[in-house]
Amino acid sequence: MTSMAISVFKAHALQVVGQVASSKVGLVITKRGKPVAQVMPYQSTAATLTPGKLASALVFEKDIISPLGAKIWEAAR
Repeated sequence: MTSMAISVFKAHALQVVGQVASSKVGLVITKRGKPVAQVMPYQSTAATLTPGKLASALVFEKDIISPLGAKIWEAAR
């Protein structure tokens, strides 16, 4: 990843953004030698949703009250 002074970036912003987009290489913008911003090429992060993908990760219990006893559940009322 290359770096560029903020004053140079300001003067040539449209050209630099075009270069980043075409080369797919990011750029660090510096101010007085210290990094202040980063220009990265856009990447689509559209995730494909799959219904039921986590269904096997779930555990379904038929009766959650009886292992503890009815008295504990009644005391919480």
